[in-house]
Amino acid sequence: MGAGEEIRLARLLDGGRAVVVAIDHGLYNGPRAGFNDLARAVTALGSADAILVSPGMASHVREAFTHRGAPAMIVRLNWGTQYATQWNYRESRSVPMLSAAEAVALGADVVLVGMSIHTGSEAVDAENVAVVARAVGEKRVAGVPIVGEVYPAGHEDLPPAERHEQIAVGCRIAAELGVDLVKTFYTGERFDEITAATPVPVLALGSRKLPRESDALELAAAATRAGAGGVVFGRNVLQARDPERFLLALRAVVKNGLSPEEAARQHGIAEAVRA
Repeated sequence: MGAGEEIRLARLLDGGRAVVVAIDHGLYNGPRAGFNDLARAVTALGSADAILVSPGMASHVREAFTHRGAPAMIVRLNWGTQYATQWNYRESRSVPMLSAAEAVALGADVVLVGMSIHTGSEAVDAENVAVVARAVGEKRVAGVPIVGEVYPAGHEDLPPAERHEQIAVGCRIAAELGVDLVKTFYTGERFDEITAATPVPVLALGSRKLPRESDALELAAAATRAGAGGVVFGRNVLQARDPERFLLALRAVVKNGLSPEEAARQHGIAEAVRA
């Protein structure tokens, strides 16, 4: 790892676990409650360690990143059909959107590339791996760390054992390709097997909006107990009744080791969710 990558990665992790908020959902899913006015939404996200954005939104939310102590900007580099869940795509094809150097020009401190394998097509799997490999090569030249997002091929709702196996293999492949961190789904009680076998920090994503805000805190606690290097939450933050307050509670769980119950009590997190 070069000096630029090492410095930027150290800033993100800051000696501990990272709390990242993803606001790039419109890139795949279009308009969505809590995400439509991103310039306003990011005003509540100042306590995040990083914010994940799509390339076109970087300029719209620049104010979130222009002050001392601001969150790091993570820019997504590729687009994949697996994320457009509303259309039930099944091939999980991935294409690059921009290079790491182009992302740095937008203000990125970190970049992210998504990968799905076991798609049912050897050709598609190879193409998807090639996208990641190219992005890793580009990030080394640009001097930025890269997150590899491992996303189950086709859809999220695989049987638990198959989902765990696909993610476990994918996380190791992503690390072998040279990513600096992995972002993926929490797979339950065997998640510690994934974190133990992946030689880079694993960030657990929040996925769908959970029924209760306390459920999201429980997921974060379970993932960190299993060895996660942090979390990447989107809907569970921006669609909370009070995103700023919920984010503080999430930080308390992930970074300070508070129990979900204590974090919810200290930050006034209610059981109900915003309609």
